[in-house]
Amino acid sequence: MESSCDGYLNPEIMVFRPTMDEFKDFNKYVLYMESQGAHKAGLAKVIPPAEWIPRKNGYHDIDHLVIPAPISQTVSGHQGIFTQSSVQKKPITVKKLEKLSNSHHYQTPQHFDYEELERKYWKYMTFVNPLYGADVSGSLYDKDQDIWNINHLGSILDYMEEDYGIKIEGVNTAYLYFGMWKTTFAWHTEDMDLYSINYLHFGAPKSWYAIPPQHGRRFERLAQELFPRSFKDCPAYMRHKMLLISPAILKKHSIPFNKITQEAGEFMITFPYGYHSGYNHGFNCAEATNFATERWIEYGKRCLKCECQDNGVQIKMDTFVRRFQPERYDLYKAGKDIAPHPEDDQSKMLNRHSDPYLKKGVETSSSVAKSKHDQKRHMDSPLLKENPKKLKP
Repeated sequence: MESSCDGYLNPEIMVFRPTMDEFKDFNKYVLYMESQGAHKAGLAKVIPPAEWIPRKNGYHDIDHLVIPAPISQTVSGHQGIFTQSSVQKKPITVKKLEKLSNSHHYQTPQHFDYEELERKYWKYMTFVNPLYGADVSGSLYDKDQDIWNINHLGSILDYMEEDYGIKIEGVNTAYLYFGMWKTTFAWHTEDMDLYSINYLHFGAPKSWYAIPPQHGRRFERLAQELFPRSFKDCPAYMRHKMLLISPAILKKHSIPFNKITQEAGEFMITFPYGYHSGYNHGFNCAEATNFATERWIEYGKRCLKCECQDNGVQIKMDTFVRRFQPERYDLYKAGKDIAPHPEDDQSKMLNRHSDPYLKKGVETSSSVAKSKHDQKRHMDSPLLKENPKKLKP
């Protein structure tokens, strides 16, 4: 098994290579990952053993699968600060989306390495509106594959269905995502600050950015400064999944982050309150869902919810408190189970000097622990003046 993590202020993204015996029990392995500190970066990679196969007969038979509501992604902004909006388009088959993604208009630009492609991603962010086959209900796993099957993880989130008969698509069921070059997932934490799991079935890589949960509040303060009108309208505006903030801006404002690229056949795990974003390098297919462990319960109880969107995910925490925190259940039902957010406790442990927003607006980049991939580059970009007309969903 391989893993790496160093630095208190900016723990690195860990990579795990379990044996088949270690891999068999999903929930046990997630607990092991956290015992090694994987959750501190907010994101971790798991490379499954070679003998594990999610779909024995391959993917040649999904060409005619229909993507019912693909979205065209439009990005506005400049100098590393952007907003993203989406327009739903007509249904399209997987085969047609693949053909479109390989056309001259949408194809991945030539590049020497991932670093060059990343530069082109941010440089041409507002050019061409890619089509994303996102949030397609379903799974590509063989039904008899019971190891790390995203559609049947067996986490405590299953109590939602057991106790209330509730299924929330993409939360406790699987979603498929068919990407092309430059299709993007904006900065966000998962609904209810849950865990998530993402498996890249096939195709081009997917690059991720992640902010350690202990720095989530600092990142939110930066976003509020950059988009004050939006956060005035909705204090939980990050849940709208519309904001794109580049690594250069994060560096300028001393927000620790890391990045990693996911290849086909690899898993990514996001952890509670781990802000993440990213983009696809070309045509690919991923499968994802949410899950939970007992450690998540306090995050779920304390998370900030969006109240302005009708489709916002809300999970009743009663069943989890009753099962796992019975001594606090009466207090919880009475609305008296008062405690800080788990990461607020972590924030108090950090050196005040590391947060420029706690020093009366003084900015510094000296305290940021750079990702090993970003040490060669540093850019200073002026802040974008907010355009209120482009911030509404």
